[in-house]
Amino acid sequence: MILNLEQFQLLARLALQDLWHDRKVSLCITASLVAVIAPLLLLFGLKHGVVGQLQDELLQDPANLQVRMLSSGHYTDEWLETLGARSEVGFAIGQTRSLNTQADLIVDRSHFIENAEVLSTAAQDPLLNTQLSALQAQDVILSASAARRLSVDAGDSIRLRVARRLDGVNERGELTLTVVAVLEAAQFGRPAVFVAVPLLLDLEWFRDGFRLPKFGVDSGTELNDRTAVYARARIYASNVDQVASLEQWLNSQNIETSSRLREIDNVKAINRVLGLIFGIVALTALIGCIASLVGAFLANIDRKHKDLAVLRLLGFTRSGIAWYVVLQAIFISLIAYIGGMALYWVGSELFNATLNTSEKTGQFACEITLLHGLVALALSIIVAVLVSLIGAVRAVSIQPAESLREL
Repeated sequence: MILNLEQFQLLARLALQDLWHDRKVSLCITASLVAVIAPLLLLFGLKHGVVGQLQDELLQDPANLQVRMLSSGHYTDEWLETLGARSEVGFAIGQTRSLNTQADLIVDRSHFIENAEVLSTAAQDPLLNTQLSALQAQDVILSASAARRLSVDAGDSIRLRVARRLDGVNERGELTLTVVAVLEAAQFGRPAVFVAVPLLLDLEWFRDGFRLPKFGVDSGTELNDRTAVYARARIYASNVDQVASLEQWLNSQNIETSSRLREIDNVKAINRVLGLIFGIVALTALIGCIASLVGAFLANIDRKHKDLAVLRLLGFTRSGIAWYVVLQAIFISLIAYIGGMALYWVGSELFNATLNTSEKTGQFACEITLLHGLVALALSIIVAVLVSLIGAVRAVSIQPAESLREL
């Protein structure tokens, strides 16, 4: 039988009044739930905080996504397009020979850098993590150390100088470039300038003896339609889970690589171990909680046998009695959840205060999200309702006439 709203409100009011009237027993049942909810929330909060921080560090450091090519080769734009089209690749850009990835950066006689690193960049470069990495031909981005030594900032101009020896004559080419951004110190520690790919190729071709008037030098062999060839590529996986498969694919192409796969696997192993520990503890606590609640609800039904019989005598149906028992379980679980969350908040504050006292653990925190809290609430109610159904089965078997036997 389906209860109407008025009947449901009456049952809810009676259930609450009964819990308050029998508040000592209700408090004991609630405490048994709090004793399970609070420790599980704390344990899960620690697991989520520790593993979440480790995963955030993995994602925030682009070096963890990078797969380095250890040997040089000859790679074309078509090969890079094929590489970039793979699902496990998040970013890939060509690099020239190491000898051609250095140049002098000059502002004046007092501010210059010899043999600064010259690296190519493009849109969505995870190392730079800025929309400004989609550079124009004459634009550059400087590392923090390079900008500091040159005493320049975004919007200033610098000169890039590159030297070569052609037909026994030492020549120097020079370009004036515009600084569009300066990286944070943590993003790249060495003095470096990031340029668009065409400019990096021009530097290599200039050193190889080709004629590029943009460098202010008219000597050299005509470049014509020379095809771009890269010695290696700077490659990043789309996420940490794709690093292994990306490295395997590159190795299958006879490309020797290195990555931080060991560090990634260590974080995954920690997650698995903590998940297993949490699962075992949660399952053990849940079984104990269910056993305790089953006993408590059955004993409570037996103790209120006469009261339930009177309710039946007053006209409450079997479904009404069942709802009466279930509603009491829901109210108890809600109160227990609030108490458990309160204890969790106190415990998490103590944990975080303790962790913050050490440099090694200061980055970790005991925390849960709103979604985690809602899931915990739902699980608390579900467990309480399922357990209460066992008591409801016994309650609905009570006959109205049984109340008259006690008279």
